Amino acid sequence: MFMSDVDLTSHISHPGSKYYAVIVAGGSGKRMHSAVPKQFLLLNGIPVLMHTINVFHSSQTKPDIIVVLHQESHDYWKQLCDEHRFTIPHQLVSGGDNRFHSVQKGISLIEDDHSIVAVHDAVRPLVTRAIIDESYECAEKYGNAIVAIQSRDSVRQIKDNRSVSLNRDEIYLIQTPQTFQTEQLKKAYLQPYEQHFTDDASVVEQTGVNINLINGSYQNIKITYPEDIAIAEFLLKKAESE
Repeated sequence: MFMSDVDLTSHISHPGSKYYAVIVAGGSGKRMHSAVPKQFLLLNGIPVLMHTINVFHSSQTKPDIIVVLHQESHDYWKQLCDEHRFTIPHQLVSGGDNRFHSVQKGISLIEDDHSIVAVHDAVRPLVTRAIIDESYECAEKYGNAIVAIQSRDSVRQIKDNRSVSLNRDEIYLIQTPQTFQTEQLKKAYLQPYEQHFTDDASVVEQTGVNINLINGSYQNIKITYPEDIAIAEFLLKKAESE
């Protein structure tokens, strides 16, 4: 289901609900050719992860923030917080062997199953407050909300050693946040890990739950390669000048 035409309220006002954001920051920086994990690289003078935390904190929803980091990165992160006088409240938890197990650890800290949780890549610092708020609103109403953008490019699939053309109008590229009613997400993460679990939506879908897509942004890029930092800096400066 694509929910581009869903009528949403313009503000969050659900006193009976609790909101959480699990920000997964387990990147090693290998594809960045950097000794520093990409979530700690400076973006306009501030570590990428701080930008990401800040946009969730400044959203109208204002979720409680859980940051999942490799255990060996905890001291370095605390040092960065001191250096940059970063004081936004967040809870730190050690990550697992892969993203699946890291998300498991993050959501294990959420005791209230009658809540809404967004799982977000730490290295997507350009997500907007509007997208964050819409994702919580949709998930609260419909069970889940997965941010996605329609493919702009022609797409081909390699199958049986042949390339097959796909209809790009039916292809959507998945982003984060991926937001769920907590009970739905926790139930899904009771499953054993499988290799085809590439994101939270694929884990939840395995339980038979319908996945709802909402509009993302082409600017909600994932910091993966060196050139992505330059692109992100340009987009941030552009947004600040508007």
